[in-house]
Amino acid sequence: MSTPGGIGGRQPKAVLSALVVLEEVAACGPGVSAREISRNLAMPRATAYRLLNLLVQQEYLVRTPDLSGFALGSKVTELAGMATPAPLPVAALEVLEQLRGNIRGGVHLAGYLRTGTTRPRVRILDADPDYPIEHEQMITSDLTTSAIGRLALAESDAQARRLGYALQVDELRPGSGCLTVPIRDRRGTLIAGLTLSTTSARLRDLGDALGLLTPGRERLEAAFTDR
Repeated sequence: MSTPGGIGGRQPKAVLSALVVLEEVAACGPGVSAREISRNLAMPRATAYRLLNLLVQQEYLVRTPDLSGFALGSKVTELAGMATPAPLPVAALEVLEQLRGNIRGGVHLAGYLRTGTTRPRVRILDADPDYPIEHEQMITSDLTTSAIGRLALAESDAQARRLGYALQVDELRPGSGCLTVPIRDRRGTLIAGLTLSTTSARLRDLGDALGLLTPGRERLEAAFTDR
């Protein structure tokens, strides 16, 4: 039996379920429907509807203007503003600056995080100011669309992980693509990805493209390990 004002019984499970639903809305992006959330989380539809309505009432979610889907609400935005990511190590910034000075093309750094669900989270940590990332929201929400996301997905596939890189060519825009190599911590956990965004022709010489990123990848791993 729960105590007054305390949490007991089935309440902790309900709280965790609500958080998982909130994470799923964040991952899928604005407009995701209750049906999609129920399917993605293998959650009974009635449970998904109940949790979504509760999160809307508490302003963690809002309904889209056509009432067909959901998006993150004002409370989440406020929390996100409070939880800014830790600044990158100075050594990592120096590596990125040097790479951008020597390589014709965009050089970006993304970060990866796995939460209580199996879906990895992707965040752009440092985008090349001279080559802005196109479709950033799509890239961070639909991990199949770019090399940045595909590298995260490869962690659950032993064969794909052994490649040591992820590639996307001519899919988001004809004539261009991206190559991402992993940055790992001492335990081998994927923590970031170093990406080269350039022409398709250049990426077809995969050995040369990987050669451009490999020294930077090694220095970035050292920078993140030593901070």
